[in-house]
Amino acid sequence: MTLPVPGVDVRRADDRFATRISWLDSKHSFSFSRHYDPANTHHGLLLVNNDDVVRPGTGFETHPHQDMEIVTWVLRGSLVHQDSTGHSGVIYPGLAQRMSAGTGILHSEKNDSWRLDGRDPHTDPVHFVQMWVLPDTEGVDPGYEQLEIDDQLLRGGLVPVASGMDRYDGASAIRIRNRYATLHAARLQPGDEVILPDAPFVHLYVPAGAVTLEGSGPLGTGDAARLTGTGGQRVTAADPAEILVWEMHATIA
Repeated sequence: MTLPVPGVDVRRADDRFATRISWLDSKHSFSFSRHYDPANTHHGLLLVNNDDVVRPGTGFETHPHQDMEIVTWVLRGSLVHQDSTGHSGVIYPGLAQRMSAGTGILHSEKNDSWRLDGRDPHTDPVHFVQMWVLPDTEGVDPGYEQLEIDDQLLRGGLVPVASGMDRYDGASAIRIRNRYATLHAARLQPGDEVILPDAPFVHLYVPAGAVTLEGSGPLGTGDAARLTGTGGQRVTAADPAEILVWEMHATIA
């Protein structure tokens, strides 16, 4: 087996795959849908990191998933989730959401929250990042979980958002079915600092704002860094910023 080469691979926002249609502006960090690059299929356990902006009154119609842990993080606006297990709800900034596809699930995601709360239609897009990791056990029952963690984010630092790792039991994280992966998030003001986890695989994504990664320099909105065999670097906010960090202790073979 070839061991991965330690280092930091910075990926710029403009180098991402893009899907632009009438209702969707989507940027893909990895191969996705019709966009395929055999050298860019995953990092660690992370298969999908899609940065989506969806127009009001539109969205993803009902579609299937199987054997995938799907975490959705909203930055602006609100996203309506409905699935075949009977779950329905509105996801908004500061609310962590996880869907375990397991043996199979159907769901839709739309920017039409007024249809649930009885308010007038609005003209605001919804901006969210959706991330997929493989489960470490296939064929489990589908599941859904969401948790409000806005208070923890306001306290500063990296906040566990979704995790299957024992070390984060009792933390704010919702559970995913992979014992080798954790998603962290942080909201940073200029000058705020966090330290990246020391893990074999780390994925740092900047969905909003600008930061500096120790040893690698500035990262702007939409930029990412893929860390392999290294960790513990300092991330410092240059502007108000939000970051998403995957800590992974395994990779896809």
